[in-house]
Amino acid sequence: MLSLTYLSSSTHLMSSAQLVEMLEAIRPRNVERGLTGMLLYSGGNIIQTLEGPDETVLRTYDAIKADRRHSGILEVLRDTIDERAFPDWSMGFTDLSGVDVAELDGFNDYLQLPTDRPDVGERQVETMLRVFKQHNRF
Repeated sequence: MLSLTYLSSSTHLMSSAQLVEMLEAIRPRNVERGLTGMLLYSGGNIIQTLEGPDETVLRTYDAIKADRRHSGILEVLRDTIDERAFPDWSMGFTDLSGVDVAELDGFNDYLQLPTDRPDVGERQVETMLRVFKQHNRF
């Protein structure tokens, strides 16, 4: 099983409605493919970890690299894993005006949690997620 984490910038800022639409479209596909992980979005900045069967992760990453909504894609970690750090695929984002996040299946409140609490383990990818959260301009 493979874990792959990348950083990118969106070519256009996304509204709350667009982020919700993306979450609702992507999550079921990832479940079907056996992909888990987390995507965090804030102010056009993206960090995503994909976990799952090697071929599926690599095919998904290739599709992301070809997606014109991304720019400056940088792979920061590729690791063979025995156990998933994220047992379900979820997405966190900060622009939540007018959105009832409690109703969103797959929404992750990671970016809204205090930055000083040890809410994730010590794997490299979890360290990157924590740094993204702590140093992002919200």
